[in-house]
Amino acid sequence: MKTPFKVLGLILACVVAFAAAESWGQDYPSKPIRIVVGFAPGGGTDVTVRMLGPKLSALLGQPVIVENKPGAEARISTEYVAKAAPDGYTLLAGGTGQMVLNPGLFEPVPYDPVNAFIPITLFNLDQLVIAVHPLVPANSLKELIALAKAKPGQLFHASSASSFYLAAELIKRQAGVDIVQVPYKGAAPSISATVAGETSMIVLSIPPLIGLLKAGKLRALAINGPARSRFLPDIPTALESGLDFDGSTWVGLFAPAGTPRSIVDKLYSATSAVLKDDAMKERFVSQGREPLGPVAMPPAEFDAFFKAELAKWTKAIKDFNIRAN
Repeated sequence: MKTPFKVLGLILACVVAFAAAESWGQDYPSKPIRIVVGFAPGGGTDVTVRMLGPKLSALLGQPVIVENKPGAEARISTEYVAKAAPDGYTLLAGGTGQMVLNPGLFEPVPYDPVNAFIPITLFNLDQLVIAVHPLVPANSLKELIALAKAKPGQLFHASSASSFYLAAELIKRQAGVDIVQVPYKGAAPSISATVAGETSMIVLSIPPLIGLLKAGKLRALAINGPARSRFLPDIPTALESGLDFDGSTWVGLFAPAGTPRSIVDKLYSATSAVLKDDAMKERFVSQGREPLGPVAMPPAEFDAFFKAELAKWTKAIKDFNIRAN
């Protein structure tokens, strides 16, 4: 049985710990902040974070450094941040693949996406584009499917993340074709491989491909999503092309579980201010990215969005019985 003095001591210890955490949050940040990206430099996530970094630095008064830790479909980077100190100095640029798809595709994964992280806000929500090398004799998704049926196992898809792997896998399953997936450690090397003709096709978000598509170095066949993209208005959706497939890829900012609420709120305020800046919106548009929708949603809304996405895609993976190679 605890004596009154012991109970009082426990209460005082809790008060001191709470006060210390609040003080810690008020002093934050006092040193550089690292945002960890699970892919090689040059991909969509990397470009977005590097674009936001300088403006976040200006608002927070400390350098914001991008640290690339590619490999294992971003499982390495995600586990690294999950085990980091919850002090707001090591954050994760977490996307659809590592936070929503990996747990179903690579069961088990070395982190718990729900309990190991605190969602802060959403950076971007992008449509995907299905594109091929110009020498591939297909000018539509239907023609690509016909080609794949005529040449089973002879077409190759450059895959750089779980979200793009799953998108291509769903296309293959619905169309009943055999297209071989070739994994890369990031969007940039997967794009280079497709442009060089080492792979036949690529499924990726629009921003990293928009310049290559307009230059004719790749050919867009279809857009994944409920509506056509204003950046590629002549390209039909996968739904228009006969596939019942709708989805998107997103990236948001996450902190390790246990990070003080005051730090999370400070990070959200700074990040949302940058995302809502008119100049930043113009830069997004110039990259083929819509600065609309749920971008910059508050932590509670982002948490609900993230959990809904996890439930939706976990079900899809189980329904189609998909496993990563």
